[in-house]
Amino acid sequence: MTELIIAGFGGQGVSVAGFILAEAAMGLGWTVTWFPSYGAEMRGGTANSHVKIADGEIASPYVTKPDYLIILNETSLDKFEKRLKPGGMLVINTSLVRTGRGYRKDIKFARLPATEIAIGFNNAKGANIAMLGAFCAVSRIFEPEYLRNAVDSHFAGKGKHNPKNALCFNAGFESGMVIYEHMQTAEA
Repeated sequence: MTELIIAGFGGQGVSVAGFILAEAAMGLGWTVTWFPSYGAEMRGGTANSHVKIADGEIASPYVTKPDYLIILNETSLDKFEKRLKPGGMLVINTSLVRTGRGYRKDIKFARLPATEIAIGFNNAKGANIAMLGAFCAVSRIFEPEYLRNAVDSHFAGKGKHNPKNALCFNAGFESGMVIYEHMQTAEA
């Protein structure tokens, strides 16, 4: 079973990113749970999305010890970092998490400026999609083309197809691949 939490503030697409991963996993025949949670005020308040992906039954949708954390802002990092499993992967949006911050020594991390990537493609709401691209690269759960198509399908199904999402996903994936290849070299 793979467990992850995506966290940020309302309006960053935290729930959407979790739902896309759940849809993509279901499309491959896996068992999935998706559990979104919002703070008192939707846009601007805290938001997180719990996703579990498994080959068999899942007892609870709530994630207590995630394998992966996809963090879009500093407040979410403060709240969830301690819950990440030892050896787990922290994927961080450095556009909204200060640099120079110390991290736990028993985890791996991937840092990318997701908000800046999205703004660079004139797609301000695409930071969550860049984060999905990086997650795809470092987790190796999904083939990149499959997950990128899942992103497109999700929005096309809502009549909101945006070709800039693919650009954000690709840039996030490329950043994630650099990190993944560096991790492989460091472990060799």
